[in-house]
Amino acid sequence: MVSFTWRRTCLAFYCLFHVLVSPLSASRPQQPATPSAVDEEYSTFRVENPEWTLNHLATGPDEDNRKCYPPRIVQPCGEPLALTNNVNKMLLVDYRENRLLACGSLFQGICKLLRLDDLFKLGEPSHRKEHYLSGVNESGSVIGVIVSYSDAATTDKLFVATAVDGKPEYFPTISSRKLARNSEEEGMFAYVFHDEFVASMIKIPSDTFTVVPDFDIYYVYGFGSGSFVYFLTLQPEMGGPAAGSSGAREQVYTSKLVRLCKDDTAFNSYVEVPLGCVKGGVEYRLLQAAYLSKAGAILARSLGVAPDADVLYAVFSKGQKRRPRESSQESALCVFPLREINERIKDRLQSCYKGEGTLDLAWLKVKDIPCSSALLTIDDNFCGLDMNAPLGVSEMVRGVPLFSEEADKMTSVIAYVYKNHSLAFVGTKSGRLKKCVLSGSVRAAVRPGGQSQAGCGPTLLGHSRPLIWSAERGAWETPSLRSSVFFTPNRGSSSHKPLSGFCVAQ
Repeated sequence: MVSFTWRRTCLAFYCLFHVLVSPLSASRPQQPATPSAVDEEYSTFRVENPEWTLNHLATGPDEDNRKCYPPRIVQPCGEPLALTNNVNKMLLVDYRENRLLACGSLFQGICKLLRLDDLFKLGEPSHRKEHYLSGVNESGSVIGVIVSYSDAATTDKLFVATAVDGKPEYFPTISSRKLARNSEEEGMFAYVFHDEFVASMIKIPSDTFTVVPDFDIYYVYGFGSGSFVYFLTLQPEMGGPAAGSSGAREQVYTSKLVRLCKDDTAFNSYVEVPLGCVKGGVEYRLLQAAYLSKAGAILARSLGVAPDADVLYAVFSKGQKRRPRESSQESALCVFPLREINERIKDRLQSCYKGEGTLDLAWLKVKDIPCSSALLTIDDNFCGLDMNAPLGVSEMVRGVPLFSEEADKMTSVIAYVYKNHSLAFVGTKSGRLKKCVLSGSVRAAVRPGGQSQAGCGPTLLGHSRPLIWSAERGAWETPSLRSSVFFTPNRGSSSHKPLSGFCVAQ
């Protein structure tokens, strides 16, 4: 891996992943680097930019077999072992403890805790089942959110959400773990609460797989705001092809937001609500990427929220069909005031506690379970009871469409506020970068080459913040973006599926 010890924050896991693992020759070809220290695992490089120190940590390959549970580093495995590459599934910075959580695909998803300054390994818990986060081999398939407490006596938490790849008995789809300050502590990644009946986790029931055999929940993004943590997901609808069917009917997917209270140890606060976007009569329902930002003064006036209110940017592709291949390139960038989503959830909680409707969470409760009536006040911070939980919202929350793209599907997004203006950077499937300046009328004003028009354009203009543009084969820094910049991926690459991520200065 490569780590940049700089004064910048990486704002997307994909960016962090590609910056960390990009070959040095690709990332800074114009500035030759020289090794200053090398051993079997670590290499430190220094480049001409005095702010940068590049550290490399090898995380694979290693001998492994996905069927080995527990992994062979814990006990002997009878399965044949083979040299296996490591895929980084989650790279998450723990700022309080100045360390990086690097969770890979080897050995059932164990995590290394690495010192940010030089990637020195502080710990690698691997001897308990709680240490195995996921058996999925896809990059970015695990999403984490850290909840930190100012009280030194209170242990921080790590909320983990992951696809389970048909192994719900091994891996909960969502859980909260103890994030000990001591990286070698025995209780690292233990469930926040666990007894015979209740635990800080949710598993996909085996009955769900009898209805949809390949059911899984794909997590796209996670964040904390106020008293809650949120995860954005893409999941099959339970009305898909039945087990043993010919598969002629395509599986339909729904994008949903999951919300949990940060201090809910029993997960009674679990609620999920469908999200989507409609523009020009076209539905965009397949979530590709998301990012949380502040509204900013200009956009806030249009959305009817405060300038410092949280808003969620989301990229969706057209329709509700996906996998194995999507032919459509149509996609849309939309924005959701987080307050509106929370209001919809509160309305649903209030109606359910009046005894109206069912829990409406088909994948977790295969049978319809009616809501139970209870006399209580449900405010904005209500965290649930051991009744009427977990709960689903049936009506989709519609985002405000900002921009749509028909020829080059948008696949990633970040956003921030600059001088009261809301700026969104969008990456596309072909590796291009678009900058959207969001005006007060909630339309995206484009500035390609300095010419204004509707939409988002492939230029980066008018601000002095450094930005890292990362594609599958390399990463480049633009120290000042006062002039037009446009990067494309290496066309000589054997792969034509660049993943885009972005970093901006704090």
